[in-house]
Amino acid sequence: MNTSFQILVPVILIFISGLLMGLYSPLDKEKNRNIFLPAVLTVNFVLTLIIAMQDDLRLELLRFTNDLNILFKTDDLSRLFSVLTAFMYLIAGVYSIKYMKHEGNEKRFYMFYFLSLSMLMGVAYSGNLLTLYIFFEVMSLLSAPMVLHSMNRTAIAAAFKFIYYSITGATLVLVGFFFIYTYGASMEFTPGGVLDSLKLAGNENKMLIGTMLAILGFSSKAGMFPLHAWLPAAHPVAPAPASAVLSGIITKAGVIAIIRFVFYLTGGEFIANTWVQTAWISFALFSVLLGSFLAFREPEIKRRFAYSTVSQLSYIMFGLASLTIGGVIGALIDIVFHSIIKDGLFLTAGAIIYKTGKTNATDLRGIGKTMPITIWCFTFIAIAAVGIPPTGGFISKWFLAISSLSADIGIFSWLGPAIILLSALLSAGYLFPISIGGFFTDSYNEIKAGKKELPLSMIIPILILAVMAVLLGLFPSPLISILEKIAGTII
Repeated sequence: MNTSFQILVPVILIFISGLLMGLYSPLDKEKNRNIFLPAVLTVNFVLTLIIAMQDDLRLELLRFTNDLNILFKTDDLSRLFSVLTAFMYLIAGVYSIKYMKHEGNEKRFYMFYFLSLSMLMGVAYSGNLLTLYIFFEVMSLLSAPMVLHSMNRTAIAAAFKFIYYSITGATLVLVGFFFIYTYGASMEFTPGGVLDSLKLAGNENKMLIGTMLAILGFSSKAGMFPLHAWLPAAHPVAPAPASAVLSGIITKAGVIAIIRFVFYLTGGEFIANTWVQTAWISFALFSVLLGSFLAFREPEIKRRFAYSTVSQLSYIMFGLASLTIGGVIGALIDIVFHSIIKDGLFLTAGAIIYKTGKTNATDLRGIGKTMPITIWCFTFIAIAAVGIPPTGGFISKWFLAISSLSADIGIFSWLGPAIILLSALLSAGYLFPISIGGFFTDSYNEIKAGKKELPLSMIIPILILAVMAVLLGLFPSPLISILEKIAGTII
């Protein structure tokens, strides 16, 4: 493993860019800002790709004690999450150039947009639990201002809820941190786990409790019940680009953190066939149902998509909790496709609000005749979200269902696929009516108003995500081969 400071370049670049966005007066000018933003995000994406194509890198930045240090390193999982993060922030950032003129206070928004991205890159490259914990919690704090952006009473309440759930999660994770410190041979992420059998002897139940608390704590970002309620509160008030990265990427930071804790610290075998695995699966499947039913009943489109996030993120949790190769592959595939799908849905929702001011699905009759490209993109993304072949959503659900049926998880082996199928049907029930009503019913006022299609800087990012949702489903082999390697390493 090579020692190199270049692993920190994306983290430092984006952090400095965030400070410049907030403090450098020439960026007060819209023209300068609109050049600076996509340029920095593009450079970050290129640098991330360069790092991803190299051999494993390692950098110990600080050492506090023999057991506590700030460590960065790359592996296949960090490459996946870093590239996905850099790409999605680039897509949403380009979209935001026009959209944020509608919201106002662009400079402040972009400062925290950059700073949260910097922390996410730190999460991706974290080499041990201490480093991950620091970047994860700072990322939570720096994301809150994007929820708070409009500064009205609803936004303030949503931001406080976001912070409250983040602090609750941080507290639970801290308990798990202490248990790993006590019973682990080290805190460095190691496939298969780091638990010391001599230290652990007679203390297995304590470690199981610590593991469960850490799973719940990190799920405060991953959207799993019972720490999920910030999602439907935050998304309706946050600007659409913030909603996109909150749902598409920041929630994945919680998923990645859970993967690191379970598979790289405690080890999957330690929780297999224990009450922790049973509880984890139960929380995940309950979240799938809860999110799906609440999304089905919710008329406000961004809140509907937020409840959908709760449901579909829990597909990932179920796959991981099955502790099987197929389940982990399905979960990793869903990390990628859920990011694509949710970014696409929230950017589409923002586009509708930007052009029409309408926020309820019941008010969107005829919208497909006035914004045809946008609603066609939404339709393909919705097909992927439901999991209809040959889209990417089908690939992940197929892996999750097939692996579950052959897994040694008792009643959950068939209950899991049944709930996923029911959730898919409910997804169709709350997504497809928007397209059907948009294309096959008329709204006099909308048709009279004529075409309201988006500017290119907004429509191209949505179009890219819609194409990816379909093409990666048609040609999934390269992606699956990468994810199979990761799953084979940790299971």
